[in-house]
Amino acid sequence: MADLSKIIKAYDVRGLVGTDVTEDLARAVGVAFVKVLGVDRAVIGRDMRPSSPGLAAAFADGVTSQGASVIDIGLASTDQLYFASGSLDRAGAMFTASHNPAKYNGIKMCRAGATPVGQESGLRDIADLVSDYLDNGLPEPVATRGTVEQRDVLSDYAAHLKKLVDLSGARPLKVVVDAGNGMAGHTAPVVFEGLPFEVVPMYFELDGNFPNHEANPIEPENLVDLQAAVREHGADIGLAFDGDADRCFVVDERGELVSPSTITSLVAVRELAKEPGATVIHNLITSRSVPEIVTEHGGKPFRSRVGHSFIKADMAETGAVFGGEHSGHFYFREFWRADSGMLAALHTLAALGETPAGSTLSQLLADYTRYSASGEVNSTVADADERSAAVEKEFGSREGVEVDRLDGLTFTHADWWFNLRKSNTEPLLRLNVEAADRPAMEALRDEVLAIVRAQS
Repeated sequence: MADLSKIIKAYDVRGLVGTDVTEDLARAVGVAFVKVLGVDRAVIGRDMRPSSPGLAAAFADGVTSQGASVIDIGLASTDQLYFASGSLDRAGAMFTASHNPAKYNGIKMCRAGATPVGQESGLRDIADLVSDYLDNGLPEPVATRGTVEQRDVLSDYAAHLKKLVDLSGARPLKVVVDAGNGMAGHTAPVVFEGLPFEVVPMYFELDGNFPNHEANPIEPENLVDLQAAVREHGADIGLAFDGDADRCFVVDERGELVSPSTITSLVAVRELAKEPGATVIHNLITSRSVPEIVTEHGGKPFRSRVGHSFIKADMAETGAVFGGEHSGHFYFREFWRADSGMLAALHTLAALGETPAGSTLSQLLADYTRYSASGEVNSTVADADERSAAVEKEFGSREGVEVDRLDGLTFTHADWWFNLRKSNTEPLLRLNVEAADRPAMEALRDEVLAIVRAQS
């Protein structure tokens, strides 16, 4: 039986084009998508990678071979696909490898209403069927194939986002937007049309070969151009999107990166103003400031595991109005509990636009930034469990330290916390540390890393 464990991951299908991810694989996934999820109608979108049109067409062929109909929205951001899934009430598939380099591609899938499909909610069963199809061939097409309809939903998507964020009182702002040659170059011009912002575009040309920098703004080297442009143009704010534009990172007027935890707090406060007492989801490696600020504004913080399927499930269970992750994913109940980097960007622009003329983003966010964080530090290890146990032995017995296992190991002290998690796909341990100030954070980070990276 074909082993697809390196291709069909926790939340999506992803791998090397032509080697792992092929049109034959996409066609088989399309058939399994219909069989496992009981789909009779689907919507598909794709990013700007050269391989995406062929993969999307093959997937559609698999879907229609089993009698289900397809609406093809063409070029789209992932959150635009979620909009289509929600507004059209159809299961969806997005062809993208997100922030990965050009040689990769993949498929993100959801049920109708943008409900996620992960390992525990259908993806494992899809993988099993696909493996069987690749070994033994696809089932015969049904007598009456489904149809494929082309439909442009970009304008409807943009209009929907602008209904969710009141920008009527925003003052003029200069905004630098780095699309990284990804799908924000497709969506941003339509979303920002008619708004009181002067947009300075960077790398809006759709190019799946990423000629300027990788479309992965979580890596500091991919923000350098944006930071320089913000300072050069005297802009009020900079926005950076990843390849499929479902994540957004923010740079302030000084060219300094704003932590996604800070944006989570800012948007949470705005949503709590509309719905006092609501629940806000934060994953366990966002800043300690997030639950503090949510509580201070009358909300109920809820701590979740890392990953969109966990966040969305917790949002559904708790009725949360909003959720945020350290990785730049922001989730909105009003957007089918799906993540939208563009919607988070509009909230940030609205908040800044409501401040008096001359006010800056760094001033607006000063109270939301309270601690010093390491960001995610990865270590390649031979035995992740053994190294995790060594860290637990050292820190677990210290006075005043609590340990929990919601997602990896989290050690919490009055003055600091850190989380150590295994990667789902690589021989890595991921460390996130936060403390009261930078020297304390760096000292704790280095102490933990010395144990993690020691020869076992």
